[in-house]
Amino acid sequence: MMQADLFDDRPCELGEGILWHPTRQQFFWFDIIGKRLLSQRRGEALHWDFNEHCSAAGWVDASTLLIASETGLYRFDIDTGARTLVHPLEADMPHTRSNDGRADAFGGFWIGTMGKQAEPRAGAIYRFHKGQLRRLFDQVSIPNAISFAPDGRTAYFCDTVRRRIMRQPLDDAGWPAVDPAVFVDLRDAGLNPDGAVVDADGGLWNAQWGAGRVARYLPDGRFDRAVDVGGRHASCPAFGGADLTQMVVTTAREGIADPDAAQGRTYCATPGVKGLPEHRVLL
Repeated sequence: MMQADLFDDRPCELGEGILWHPTRQQFFWFDIIGKRLLSQRRGEALHWDFNEHCSAAGWVDASTLLIASETGLYRFDIDTGARTLVHPLEADMPHTRSNDGRADAFGGFWIGTMGKQAEPRAGAIYRFHKGQLRRLFDQVSIPNAISFAPDGRTAYFCDTVRRRIMRQPLDDAGWPAVDPAVFVDLRDAGLNPDGAVVDADGGLWNAQWGAGRVARYLPDGRFDRAVDVGGRHASCPAFGGADLTQMVVTTAREGIADPDAAQGRTYCATPGVKGLPEHRVLL
């Protein structure tokens, strides 16, 4: 198993939602519990503080992200830190927050919600596309693994507690076309699927909470290999770097009694495959 190196030593209580911004050549990620956005640029450690839980983002242009919070989708100006509401997201449900999310090939943004105490089936998965927010799946406990195949016509997602990653065919506008089917079943292995990203060859890299690794599954669902990270709770991977060969992985300290220095850090590896460019969100 390949061993990842340390990328950023700032501990996150719940690292999540890492994103490579292609025009800025810069990674962004969240500490959901810490209510902050983190980044690095030219060796400088950066962060922005929020007054609510934020979890995932898509890139809009060179200076703008679309950020998902516990109350809405916001336009976020990277240079000034200003936020502008684009669309409410369960703003009338104070017991829920956003979780995993990623942009699709059609300019849409998929985002999951969940109970703040991981209450069973309290969340959902939505898609925001050209001003419309539509709920795709309901009664979700911990939405994760939102990612997209190279052809743009297949989405993946999971409910972590159900331990199955689902494959979802999409129609010509990026909406679910038929019922989802099981892509990878991790129940017998006792593994907890968290965030995921798909590489240029169609392999799905899944961070596995509690297992300290990111596992690659081939397009037919077979296990291929894994990268070991120092943090036990691997939470979300993303490909980036100038040639998209670097994979950076967030981890979490949440739920670990007396965490050591490895927990909650952000790690990086070069796993030998290229990633896909992150899709742009169309507002």
